[in-house]
Amino acid sequence: MSDQWSYKVLELKPKLLGGSVTVRLEEELNRLGKLGWELVSVTHMHFLEPIRCFLKKEN
Repeated sequence: MSDQWSYKVLELKPKLLGGSVTVRLEEELNRLGKLGWELVSVTHMHFLEPIRCFLKKEN
């Protein structure tokens, strides 16, 4: 059963200058979604820490 899923951790680092984090995150999640990845969970502890997105897809 361990071969049923593949997992990926996406880290989106904050940029002090630059585009919206929301737009960048949405673009990356849409790109990965087209490749079959499904968002499972998101963590964000501090505004200077990266946003971590946990994704899975069926093998």
